[in-house]
Amino acid sequence: MQGKVVICTGGASGMGRATAELLASRGAKLVLSDINEAQGLEAVEAIRVAGGEASFVRTDVSSEDDVRRMVQHAVDTYGRLDGAFNNAGIGPGSCHLHEMDLAVWQRTIAINLTGVFLCLKHEIAAMLQTGGGSIVNTSSAAGLRGNVMFAEYVSSKHGLIGLTRAAALEYGPHNIRVNALAPGSIRTPMLQQALDMSLLSITPARYPLGRIGETAEVAEAAAWLLSDAASYVSGAVLPVDGGSTAT
Repeated sequence: MQGKVVICTGGASGMGRATAELLASRGAKLVLSDINEAQGLEAVEAIRVAGGEASFVRTDVSSEDDVRRMVQHAVDTYGRLDGAFNNAGIGPGSCHLHEMDLAVWQRTIAINLTGVFLCLKHEIAAMLQTGGGSIVNTSSAAGLRGNVMFAEYVSSKHGLIGLTRAAALEYGPHNIRVNALAPGSIRTPMLQQALDMSLLSITPARYPLGRIGETAEVAEAAAWLLSDAASYVSGAVLPVDGGSTAT
């Protein structure tokens, strides 16, 4: 990753921050974005203290103006764009489909699916100017199966996999690789907010490896897909879920 310029959305915490820190430690120049400016600036400072190079742009990925500004910042600051980890998203609620408010559905789709579409649109345009790149989108294990009470989230993450595959087919001839990660239960602030961790049932049927995952494990998978080591991988969906989607 030495010298490569990479955008990381949702980079203020959780999987996004872990991935940004790992990429920076391997020589990448990072543009972190998030709606949480304070945490985003803190993450950038931590990267700089560790000897890495990074900058922050506050970005709401459901806003095309924000996304356009984010990508332009990367190009203006570092001269090009080589990679992107489109990780910004929101978690599921807990509601029966027939009781779901339309606003909940629309907000989830706007951030988790339309937000990635907007990122791809502007990231790919930048990469076309410099000969290619690599993009990784964060889907979910819920994008590979159904979940009760999560209709809006499951739909957004299934749609994201379709979007990833369509982009991979369209832009492979332009040397742009597009892949997706499908994390399972990962120890992030989002998961901890959604669940009482003490009540999380760690059963062999649900988690064959016997535990939930750590953000560093997702970061390693994302970093590999973004790197030249994965140069013949595109249109793939890589579960990072402890085997939970194998059944």
